[in-house]
Amino acid sequence: MKRFVGIVSACLLLVALPASAAAASGGDDWAQPTLRVRAHGLAAPGGLAPVNIKSVYGFSTSATVGSGKTIAIVDAYDDPTAEKDLGVFSTQFGLPGCTTANGCFKKVSQTGTTRYPRSNSGWALEISLDVQWAHAIAPGAKILLVEASSASTANLMAAEDYAGAHAQYVSNSWGGPEFSTESSTDSHFAAAGVSYFVSSGDGGLPAEWPSVSPNVISVGGTTLNFDGSGNFTSETGWVDGGGGCSTYETANAAQAAFGTYAQVGCGGKRATPDVSLDADPNSGVLVYDGTRYSGQTGWWIVGGTSASSPMWAARSADAGVVVNAAYVYGSAITFRDIRSGGNTGGCLTGFDLCSGRGSWTRATP
Repeated sequence: MKRFVGIVSACLLLVALPASAAAASGGDDWAQPTLRVRAHGLAAPGGLAPVNIKSVYGFSTSATVGSGKTIAIVDAYDDPTAEKDLGVFSTQFGLPGCTTANGCFKKVSQTGTTRYPRSNSGWALEISLDVQWAHAIAPGAKILLVEASSASTANLMAAEDYAGAHAQYVSNSWGGPEFSTESSTDSHFAAAGVSYFVSSGDGGLPAEWPSVSPNVISVGGTTLNFDGSGNFTSETGWVDGGGGCSTYETANAAQAAFGTYAQVGCGGKRATPDVSLDADPNSGVLVYDGTRYSGQTGWWIVGGTSASSPMWAARSADAGVVVNAAYVYGSAITFRDIRSGGNTGGCLTGFDLCSGRGSWTRATP
């Protein structure tokens, strides 16, 4: 498998969207998107297309996989060009159209209305990433974009509630520092029959909220490695992949009973991540954004656990099952155990704070 060959030169830059330092404030900008921007310009070196990701992981290439399911994307603020950008992305990579007109795409506020919040360029790029890569991995699924009025805990939880009531799979590519009352939010990730996914963060240790909620699947990050000819060679832990032992949350029963949980030293506390997928911006994915970011529009190469979360949600929609802790720590998923590289927690054989159980491979289940 070779990386996508570009047709437009790239203007390289490195931008990290910072985690909030206002831990328990709950203010309007408490949570932050968990993406890393590496380059502007279509298919700059390292920019991966859907065909590349599907080849690396053995995911289905069917244009209808995910049919009958809905994937909700929860983010803050409005992306005014989200649907148009998804159209550009889909056309570029030969994906089926996903529009409001054909019933595939729907954008709502946190209460389900079409009165959207104000736009924000950083969150708009995050939304483009989430929507496009959920569609790329599950092109047959419907996409529901739920935009919170701000990045406050209250508004994000309102959006979470709407998403959980209208979709079977919910992806969250945002987070922030833990806070002492965070367990009071766990009920927002507990709708019956709904699978919740949360980015584990892009700053290594410690663990972040809401990734630490025992009701979600915390999705960490890896690096995809290629040889000089662009052929995939290996997958290793991403040095900035988020993870760690929660300060306040207790491990759910499935995680606590898993055979190699004890080796991470969390002592009964929630450990993150549970699982992983490509997140390193150096093996980042291509995203189209028509809302200006850093003064530019067009194609971007983006990484971060913002990328791995919607891909895991979409892959779960492809399987068509409830992917919760019992499923992840069971035997239904074929994992690639990531044993080298990673954050300061380090990658180990079995479960670790670097990649959790590892990456999902193969098209079945």
